[in-house]
Amino acid sequence: MNPLKGIALKICAIALFSVMAALIKATASDVPAGQAVFFRSFFALFVIFGWLIYRGEMPQGLRVKNGMGHVWRGVIGTTSMGMNFAALGLLPLPEVTAIGFAAPLLTVIFAAMFLGEEVRAFRLSAVGLGLVGVTIVLWPRITIFDESQAATLATLGVMLVLGSAAFRALAQIHIRKLVQTDQTSAIVFYFSLTATCLSLLTVPFGWVIPTWEQAIMLTIAGLIGGFAQILLTSCYRFAPASVVAPFDYVAMLFALLIGYVWFAEVPTPQMLIGAAVVILAGFLIIWRERQLGLKRGKARPGITPQG
Repeated sequence: MNPLKGIALKICAIALFSVMAALIKATASDVPAGQAVFFRSFFALFVIFGWLIYRGEMPQGLRVKNGMGHVWRGVIGTTSMGMNFAALGLLPLPEVTAIGFAAPLLTVIFAAMFLGEEVRAFRLSAVGLGLVGVTIVLWPRITIFDESQAATLATLGVMLVLGSAAFRALAQIHIRKLVQTDQTSAIVFYFSLTATCLSLLTVPFGWVIPTWEQAIMLTIAGLIGGFAQILLTSCYRFAPASVVAPFDYVAMLFALLIGYVWFAEVPTPQMLIGAAVVILAGFLIIWRERQLGLKRGKARPGITPQG
């Protein structure tokens, strides 16, 4: 394995996903989440086909050994995507990103439970530190007695992102299992295909005819999402899930920048402090990797050294 390469791929994927989320958010007031999932998934298929042709992997790149694994990964991932897209219409982009940071913590826990990855005190402490940062960001949103419509919608948004984070963590565990038997191209293709099909089930719930501007943004979101999905899936070939998971935290930097420039979402002091804490947690993992001089290429798949 090559942990640093896995980390680099994860950061690139997160940057692209942040841009994709901004495009989805820009249309969320008019376009239902299920319809956004369709655009994101359907147009991602073109990127995947282009990638396969470029690599000369058609059609062998789509052959699989674990068919049901792809089905479950598709259902879980599509559920996570739909909940997250719905939340983007209810909350500012940085807040959606911050709440979503629950996913790396859950991934570390699920990796230990389902993959047998050994996760020791240092890495758990770093992820816990990131969760403290998330709490700092969310603290102004924590209201109990406010029954206004705005507060209710915000609470719904929070619940949607938390649900999305749990399903995303499970999806990452499934990816970690699938890369041991199937190619990255197959994993990404069948996820996008499953998501496209499942999204069509939401047509009776009120799809709309988007404007040309909205259609272009959604199409670009799908193309970017397809490429980012390839990078994300590839990163698990070079590092265990519990190692790359904390690097979801860098999404806060991208969300703060995009939210400010595109949506005029001015970050609060609490949000900046929380962002600094979660980014610190990510850098602590990098430092730990270098200090230990890990050589996972000689380790058994799915097992992490002490950390």
